[in-house]
Amino acid sequence: MTNLKKVAWAVLFTILGGALAAFAAYRAAPSMMIITGETGMTFDESVARLEKSIKDNGWEHAGTSRLSESIEKKGYVLGRRVAVVKLCHPEYALSVLKSDRYLSAMMPCSVAIWEGDDGKVRYSKMNTGLIAPIFGGNVKKVMGGQVSADEHKILAVFCAAAEACAKN
Repeated sequence: MTNLKKVAWAVLFTILGGALAAFAAYRAAPSMMIITGETGMTFDESVARLEKSIKDNGWEHAGTSRLSESIEKKGYVLGRRVAVVKLCHPEYALSVLKSDRYLSAMMPCSVAIWEGDDGKVRYSKMNTGLIAPIFGGNVKKVMGGQVSADEHKILAVFCAAAEACAKN
């Protein structure tokens, strides 16, 4: 085989390898961007314990939206309960808003508590530790650092009831 053919094959396999890697990343991204775990508690207990954990960890509870109730008030039936618990740490929020005000679209931080079709209660949240580096700078420092660490502590309320934190 000539050197030109070897180079052509090497280029072809490099392109194919890159394409496969990009496809794998594309397929894995959604499950990596959202952290989900079981709470090991009832729906109402999960919401209450999360709201308390937010306060116990020095954050502000910025409200809870019971999405399933809002939907049902309009005559639609989801059949499972869903709530979004909002949390904010004023110091971290101020830091991000001073440098990157457009990210206010992602504030306050939120944790969803929801009932699965299997009846188990789960939580979901954006993976701030993974997403923050995309923005770089101060957002990477604040959101990828202390916010991500604090959110992990807040969600630890579910670790004793379910092995939720072992993988997150």
